[in-house]
Amino acid sequence: MLEVKNLHATIGDKEILRGIDLTIRDGETHAIMGPNGSGKSTLSAVLVGNPLYTVTGGEATFNGSNLLEMKPEERAHAGLFLSFQYPVEIPGVSMTNFMKAAINERRKAQGLPELKAGEFLKLMREKQKIVELDNRLANRSVNEGFSGGEKKRNEIFQMAMLEPKLAILDETDSGLDVDAMRIVAEGVNKLRTPESSCIVITHYDRLLEMIRPDVVHVLYKGRIVKTAGPELAKEIQEKGYDWIKAEVE
Repeated sequence: MLEVKNLHATIGDKEILRGIDLTIRDGETHAIMGPNGSGKSTLSAVLVGNPLYTVTGGEATFNGSNLLEMKPEERAHAGLFLSFQYPVEIPGVSMTNFMKAAINERRKAQGLPELKAGEFLKLMREKQKIVELDNRLANRSVNEGFSGGEKKRNEIFQMAMLEPKLAILDETDSGLDVDAMRIVAEGVNKLRTPESSCIVITHYDRLLEMIRPDVVHVLYKGRIVKTAGPELAKEIQEKGYDWIKAEVE
């Protein structure tokens, strides 16, 4: 599904990614961990096409297409989704209208007709149940006045609506209490399919106890320096990152 080779990227004149190699196959869940400033969020931003970052070398293909040549909206239409660490508020735009526009734009790109109003509302109700999203929130502006947990839950609801091929969750657990984290994790688990994959970016093992990854990577100073199974996350939780830093420096 995703193949990244020797990816380098900068923001301004500062190099952040210094040679990322990453392969994700259909149906796999990968966790990316690492100290602050290691490049985790930069990697997610580069994959979805954030224009603040400049790719200076390497390759990235998504289902056989050159990801780096695609516009951000083309990447979204192809099946990439990013759940933000800090979801933004969009005053004046209701969740219903926002999601309807997003889904119909994707359908248009796929050569499909727009969903009829009744079909769309039925789909919304079905997906809201997955993340226990209060129906009242759908009539409010996107994330406006939402609590931290509601914003993160809303991100997973959007993921459920769009049914991406590859979802990137950038520190979705940040600021969540135990109950909100459980709801978010359960939503992610319910959305798993053999054809879809997920990248979970996190600092903590507690989320990975709920979303069981197939592979765990440690990103440090712009490179993936260690890859193993779920046991690696537990080892990091117990020991921190110093032992990994000592191995690579």
